[in-house]
Amino acid sequence: MPIELKMPALSPTMEEGTLAKWLVKEGDSVASGDILAEIETDKATMEFEAVDEGTIAKILVAEGTDGVKVGAPIAILAGEGEDASNAAAPKADTSAPAPPKAAPEPKADATPKAAPPPQASVETPPAPAAAAKSDSGNRVKASPLARRLAQAQNIDLSAITGSGPGGRIVRADIDAAAGKAPAARAQPAVAAPASAPQPAPVDPGDIPHEAVKLSNMRKTIARRLTESKQQVPHIYLTLDIQLDALLKLRGELNKGLEARGVKLSVNDLLIKALAQALIEVPECNVSFAGDQLIKYSRADISVAVSIPNGLITPIITGAEAKAVSAISTEMKDLAARAKDGKLQPHEYQGGTASLSNMGMFGIKHFEAVINPPQGMIMAIGAGEKRPYVINDSLQIATIMSATGSFDHRAIDGADGAKLMQAFKRLVENPLGMLA
Repeated sequence: MPIELKMPALSPTMEEGTLAKWLVKEGDSVASGDILAEIETDKATMEFEAVDEGTIAKILVAEGTDGVKVGAPIAILAGEGEDASNAAAPKADTSAPAPPKAAPEPKADATPKAAPPPQASVETPPAPAAAAKSDSGNRVKASPLARRLAQAQNIDLSAITGSGPGGRIVRADIDAAAGKAPAARAQPAVAAPASAPQPAPVDPGDIPHEAVKLSNMRKTIARRLTESKQQVPHIYLTLDIQLDALLKLRGELNKGLEARGVKLSVNDLLIKALAQALIEVPECNVSFAGDQLIKYSRADISVAVSIPNGLITPIITGAEAKAVSAISTEMKDLAARAKDGKLQPHEYQGGTASLSNMGMFGIKHFEAVINPPQGMIMAIGAGEKRPYVINDSLQIATIMSATGSFDHRAIDGADGAKLMQAFKRLVENPLGMLA
């Protein structure tokens, strides 16, 4: 029986995507775990793997097609022993009987045998799971990659309902089960104003121009930032921080870490400082959720990384408890894979607060937009030599400006000020971060 390959949900919030590239063609034989296509989501370009063996009988969606809804058929896979040239025929057969099932058959009481087919088609999700268990006893059906990811993340496969053919658990199911349910549930509340009036079309007139089609990522950035500024009452708190002690410590640490091939950046130390400040001031390590306030006991720092198509925020989980060398190594890996579009959803979705550093561009001061449902984001400006009063005398010091943007629904100004003070103290006395 030919199998429909459907557009996968590669992240908990994905509703549609772009079929960027097919890596197979009609007539190719594939095995479980083979990469079939590259799918562009709103955050990254990800690989779509086969979960069954067979032959690609027909490609239904051409590469480069965008706006493909999750669950829409994109190709047909002919099973073992099936004629690939005839495998497309059942596609028409399966779509033809569908309309009669919804209306005529439930009313026809002539034979009770007509009742089971509509039930089977309506309750599609439970059926695969039952089939998976009956075919293999207690063994859970899952793709090889899904098993590896589940083992690495300590996820119980038996507690997951597979969305692949025959109830097989695939990578998208693992990603959805990797602790992302709260973020996915909060999304509809944020996304509600999606029906807001669209910007009026721009008429460039006779000015020479080029119209560039927005990528899925750029569309998502535009939508989420608009929602954030419209819905989240931002409060901004700025202070100056002396960097000389941190720069000196960074130089000394890099000498000691040189043999290990680790080179700390200022940003690595700022990530650590923000994480520890959030633990010291837990009132700011929160998310606003309607009639609830979510308080986090761990500081997962989302770090803004610029990539060719826009912006993504890979996460350093539990940054308050990690050594700065570990943060540095992890951040370099995440940033490199972010620019290649190879991050997994659990590596950029979530986080309890964000850090955005534009100091490397010479920007002295800016106010960042909060990334809902997070409650705050820290904006870092450039460190530069400035006249600065130290011990009642005017001296020259390396100073940077840091601005915290806070969700005023969840965080009071006084609590935001406490966080800024804690962050300043940790940066100006960096040995405290290493204790």
